[in-house]
Amino acid sequence: MKQIIIREAGGPEVLQAVSAELPRPGAGEVLVRVRAAGINRPDIMQRQGLYPMPAGVTPIPGLEIAGEIVARGEGATRFALGASVCALTDGGGYAEYCVVPETQLLPVPQGFSMEQAAALPETFFTVWANLLADQRVKPGDSVLIHGGTSGIGTTALMLCRALGITAYATAGSDEKCAAITELGGIGINYRSEDFVAAIARHTNGVGVDAVLDIMGGSYFNQNIEVLKKDGQLIIIGFLGGVEAEKANLMKLVLKRARVTGSTMRARSKAEKAQIARELQQHVWPLLESGQCRPPLIYQTWPLDDVARAHQEMDSGKHIGKIVLTIG
Repeated sequence: MKQIIIREAGGPEVLQAVSAELPRPGAGEVLVRVRAAGINRPDIMQRQGLYPMPAGVTPIPGLEIAGEIVARGEGATRFALGASVCALTDGGGYAEYCVVPETQLLPVPQGFSMEQAAALPETFFTVWANLLADQRVKPGDSVLIHGGTSGIGTTALMLCRALGITAYATAGSDEKCAAITELGGIGINYRSEDFVAAIARHTNGVGVDAVLDIMGGSYFNQNIEVLKKDGQLIIIGFLGGVEAEKANLMKLVLKRARVTGSTMRARSKAEKAQIARELQQHVWPLLESGQCRPPLIYQTWPLDDVARAHQEMDSGKHIGKIVLTIG
């Protein structure tokens, strides 16, 4: 089969297609013939050498795929051979075949293309686990989403609209703010308006129940500022650095704010399996009924053009997901 390797840490040019032996599924695993694979920010960080792999995890990038099951390991009986599935992988999605724990599979939603299905798992797993599971944010609440036109941002906006949650989102252009409006949110152009002031204006100074943050250190104080009392800051990225300078802990204490964060890759297989079950129960019906729109696909690229796809991701111009098509 063909797969993509990262020759060394660097720019998109370090991605290289090579020939490899077909992998074999172990106990509880399936082999998927990959038809499409989503590109995500962690892939970029891995390529840059900023996202080290846990022990025993494949160095082949790619965290989400869609395709058909072509082989099953011992005990993997939930899905039939030939079933159309999408999956959160443990890596290895940039390839013609990928081994995945069966518990991390979900059926391709009715009416979805393989490209649309491949753009679901990584962002939907992340948004559900961090923002919506256990009613962390519930209908009637409000949330500020940073990076509103990213894969994570567009997913969060669509789910918030479907679930009756008021969503504000930051973006760096009027065009992107218009896309946020189309997705049911309220856009804030952070280049022309301070988002703290914007949230104060939109909420009459009350603030929001939660902030879903991909920036990290550079936004820490402002994020605490926009929270209501008993609000929560959920950190899932560090585009603005991992250190919060001069953090105002008094403000955090007075607001009784909670600060949490997580990465998906570090979660156990049992945790990922639980998220998959919850998504199938609570979110897949929204997708299949049309209450939640399919993911926005900005561009698709053949696997051989993976470097060009990464260049587009690096540019930051995309609205929604960039997807590789395979076979």
